[in-house]
Amino acid sequence: MRRIVHLDMDAFYASVEQRDAPRLRGRPVAVGGRPESRGVVAAASYEARAFGVRSALPMARAVRLCPELVIVPPDFERYRRVSNQVMEILRACTLLVEPLSLDEAYLDVTENAWGEPFGSRVARRLKSNILEKTGLTASAGVAPNKFLAKIASGYRKPDGLTVIPPDRVEGFLQELPVEALWGVGPVTARKLRGIGISRLVEVRTADSKQLHDAVGSLADWLLQLSHGNDPRPVVPDRESKSSSTENTYAEDLTEIEIIRTELDRMARENAEWLARRQLAARTVTIKVRYSDFKTVTRSHTLSMPTADADVISSWAKDLLARTDAGQRPVRLLGVRVQGLVEQPSS
Repeated sequence: MRRIVHLDMDAFYASVEQRDAPRLRGRPVAVGGRPESRGVVAAASYEARAFGVRSALPMARAVRLCPELVIVPPDFERYRRVSNQVMEILRACTLLVEPLSLDEAYLDVTENAWGEPFGSRVARRLKSNILEKTGLTASAGVAPNKFLAKIASGYRKPDGLTVIPPDRVEGFLQELPVEALWGVGPVTARKLRGIGISRLVEVRTADSKQLHDAVGSLADWLLQLSHGNDPRPVVPDRESKSSSTENTYAEDLTEIEIIRTELDRMARENAEWLARRQLAARTVTIKVRYSDFKTVTRSHTLSMPTADADVISSWAKDLLARTDAGQRPVRLLGVRVQGLVEQPSS
């Protein structure tokens, strides 16, 4: 039986800002653009979340929800430096580390450098090492597979640790709403509730045709997860042939300016990644997943490889115009740069 840890930094961007600026501690903080320039919340502190402020929310609305909100422009280079520290701590435990983003990763700790047989002790030690070396807290979930570990890590945030041993998997599943299933956002949840499925375990006994009519090809995957089964292994980093950033949103994005702003942010993150590695990309690709789970990609191959953030962002937004974003609700966005070549030394 595998022992999988999902580790998730708590309100990462906002927590880094609060750590580095004592005046921000204990205050509602949002990282993102200014409300007057149609900015969007990239991250919110827990103090801000108490007012309903969350990522991807228009900053103007965030300020209406929380008039005392402190808005801080993002510093992705700084966040990446802290992220690298965290990933080094994780890899000191096991080489089976699969980063999902700057602030979260899966680890397979079935075997680990510490010779620790209990996943809970590994997770506790990781959390302690991260706090000691970065001054930041993380939440962790420990379970036999990725699906359960990710649910567990979000169970007692912030600074939480939740363990789901094999003999408690079924009891844990029985308590969960259908929204806990991987890939089920608000729109899909409404569809499932429309056919009488409100609890995760009710997927098991649902009429097969009704389930497929409601969620299409996602049905078989949800049925598998409803039994607590997830065979996917932890896949560690391999030599980079591309870089991508994507995000699934808690609420579908409908305003085209917000979608464009999110795409711009992702494009610039990838450009920073290229610049740090002295690489340039030949191809820019965007990914758009609509609320009905239909996913489209659009690509453009450049005449000359580039790491220029403005160029990558411009092409990403041009590609967006070739989708139905803004006309159809969007649940996921992504930007990828590929066809990488080394930049000549200056």
